[in-house]
Amino acid sequence: MMIAIALASAAPAVGAEPAPLPDKPFAEHRIVLQLSDNDPKKQSLVISVAYNLLKLYDPDKVAIEVVAFGPGIDLLFPDNANRQRIESLVAQGVKFDICLNTVDTIERDTGKRPQYIPAATPVQVGVGQILSLTENGYTLVRP
Repeated sequence: MMIAIALASAAPAVGAEPAPLPDKPFAEHRIVLQLSDNDPKKQSLVISVAYNLLKLYDPDKVAIEVVAFGPGIDLLFPDNANRQRIESLVAQGVKFDICLNTVDTIERDTGKRPQYIPAATPVQVGVGQILSLTENGYTLVRP
């Protein structure tokens, strides 16, 4: 019985607030945007959603993370037409994650490692990053 009480007291409270983010300590809203398509319209939509959220909420009050995996990593290639928009969003605190599993797969298939913009944050598994973020209070949106 003592073990059950100890385990129950160690469990987080239901509905507990997520811990403050080190780079966004005042964030009241947390959104992860999934991008797994290389369709330019979807890329543009994801970028537009991020801009609209920054306009709706004070940039310090919203944490936005875009996770690109599979064909979606094309958004983060240096020659992508949206590069300046991405860098502008990064300057406003939006994170853009790139899946290294996808990068490794492309390298294995083509013999050449794709280059991605320095503003991209490498994560080992894109879907794993989404899962971790949603488990830590982020709302998943797939525009």
